[in-house]
Amino acid sequence: MLFKGPQIKNTRKEEAAMFIQAWWRGTLVRRTLLHAALRACIIQRWWKQILMKLVEKRKRLALDFYVHQEWAVVKLQSWVRMWPIRVRYCRLLHSVRIIQIYWRWHNCRTRGFIQGDYILKESQLNLQLEISLGTQACRVQQCIPLPIKE
Repeated sequence: MLFKGPQIKNTRKEEAAMFIQAWWRGTLVRRTLLHAALRACIIQRWWKQILMKLVEKRKRLALDFYVHQEWAVVKLQSWVRMWPIRVRYCRLLHSVRIIQIYWRWHNCRTRGFIQGDYILKESQLNLQLEISLGTQACRVQQCIPLPIKE
């Protein structure tokens, strides 16, 4: 047989006081849980913001890397396209210089003179020469197209 303590009857005031105390304890527990939930929500939002900033930073770095690679490819392509045109231009320039050297040498020997100029435009070389040998004059004008692909 178990020992049972003396049974105490509660009065109405005590029951009302116990009801109010139980309600207050419940309110405190609910308030504590609400504050804990709000703090957890604040921490979760902060963490999501940190993660979003990291994702944005990674995207930005990936985009910058891609742009840098594209720029390098375009630069390389332009150099490759430019090379044959440059070779052709250098050959023409070398030819012009050889002609100038021979004519200057000839000018010194015959007391004639050469006047001329050349204009390098977008896709052509305009060459104008005027050669005077004593009383004779010869004018040469030539337009040489440069092979530039559009």
